[in-house]
Amino acid sequence: MTSDVKLSLGEMSWLKGRSARPSRSSARTFRTRLALLSGAAMAGCLTWAALSIPSDAESQPASWRPPSMTLAQNTSWFSPAITPTQSVMVSPEDMAVPLAEGTPTETAHAQASPLDGLKISSQSWRRGGLGSKALVTFSLRNRNDYAVKDIEIACAFLRRDGSHLTDRRRVIHETVSMKSRKSFARLHVGFVNVNADKAKCALVAASRI
Repeated sequence: MTSDVKLSLGEMSWLKGRSARPSRSSARTFRTRLALLSGAAMAGCLTWAALSIPSDAESQPASWRPPSMTLAQNTSWFSPAITPTQSVMVSPEDMAVPLAEGTPTETAHAQASPLDGLKISSQSWRRGGLGSKALVTFSLRNRNDYAVKDIEIACAFLRRDGSHLTDRRRVIHETVSMKSRKSFARLHVGFVNVNADKAKCALVAASRI
């Protein structure tokens, strides 16, 4: 009776050990499966992230073009005889048509004034008549390559203290030849106040012949 009980207790111990082994194996299998599932989930996340990132071509707006393409299409300042791949910048000055050498232009003649070659020298003045006429004496030198006429002069008259008193003008219709000098003595330029003491004349206009 006692031996049967002991055998029963041994069998129970053996059975208990056998029943514990499968529980340990199941835990190890569960951890392995959990690791595999975690790896698969991480791989899926990485794949989704790679597919969701737009490429460089898709991220650029539709109106954007590479700088090289824009440079080739914008040919407003490029020579039309050169291909876009060989474009050379041409300045507006290079596109201008050069003037023929030795041909005088009308602009040059318009800018040149006869007054540039005229000069008044040795001028003086005195009163005439009853003291109210201003008589001016001066020399006019023409250094231009052409004759001049219709020379207008303006004379400013001052008091003894230097203050301005009055102005008078006179047009000389005589002709002064090119590269020459001509004197005018006691030329009547107008009537002045009796307080006038000094006079200074200057050239205003002239016409070329």
